[in-house]
Amino acid sequence: MSLPTTPETEEGACVISTQGLTHRYGQRVVVENLRLLVRAGAITGFLGPNGAGKTTTISLLLGLLKASAGSTEVLGLPPGDPKALAQIGALVESPALYDHLTGLENLEITRLLRDLPRAETDRVLGLVQLVQDARRPVREYSLGMRQRLGVALALMGQPRLLILDEPTNGLDPAGIQDMRELIRRLPLETGASVFLSSHLLAEVEQVAQDLVVIHRGKLRYQGPMEQLGAPGRAELRVQVGNTAQALAVLARAGFACHEADGRVLVQAPLDAAPHVAACLVAGGCDLYELSPHKANLEARFLALLEGP
Repeated sequence: MSLPTTPETEEGACVISTQGLTHRYGQRVVVENLRLLVRAGAITGFLGPNGAGKTTTISLLLGLLKASAGSTEVLGLPPGDPKALAQIGALVESPALYDHLTGLENLEITRLLRDLPRAETDRVLGLVQLVQDARRPVREYSLGMRQRLGVALALMGQPRLLILDEPTNGLDPAGIQDMRELIRRLPLETGASVFLSSHLLAEVEQVAQDLVVIHRGKLRYQGPMEQLGAPGRAELRVQVGNTAQALAVLARAGFACHEADGRVLVQAPLDAAPHVAACLVAGGCDLYELSPHKANLEARFLALLEGP
């Protein structure tokens, strides 16, 4: 499914734009004919199972690999262009840190190399909430703190685009929560667009507005989160005291419905909810819950991975 071309997603309004992007390792095609349009100002989740081609695609976007075919623009410039790289922050896999130095000293090395003002170090430490631990040696940092320091390094220089490759990989639940909240805040506090690679579907669902799904190097979906997968009929989820009774009442009222996981799913839009509730109550049903039903992201995602 392609991302619809709207004023917000035209190529000129995108931070990443590719046409026919392809990469081969010998005879093996790992990225095939990708057309990406990643809009500015959004958090875009880049999803796919391990081995789908996500890290290879990111390496192509950063100019670390040369494409076998196709064209790519990042911030309107070719991959690897110095003017583009100066406006991109990236955390690819684990951050490269000097363990014997403090977090502050790690940041200062990058700041001095890039000739940035001293205030930049303080700014990024505040963004990732490491001010209190800035003078501790990195070898004493937890994995979550190391990842946040890696994000701080990527934020140096106030980039327009932040590319994060599996930033929650290996983190414990508390670390995942901290990283999720940080990523959610970044566009609001920095103005940067975020391109977030992950195979953790639940995490992406909680932070991203847009999604790109690839499998075996091919694009399977691109678009808004809520439109993932083929659109189906609207449904309402109903929890009642007696499922069989509710099914009979709703069927008599003309609703198509079925039972799933102990609840009744009614094929009806949200604005039909008051009528559904009135029918159930009038039919003597004990009504405990009535809410819109959405297929979870995992089910929709897995459906996209079926086939070659």
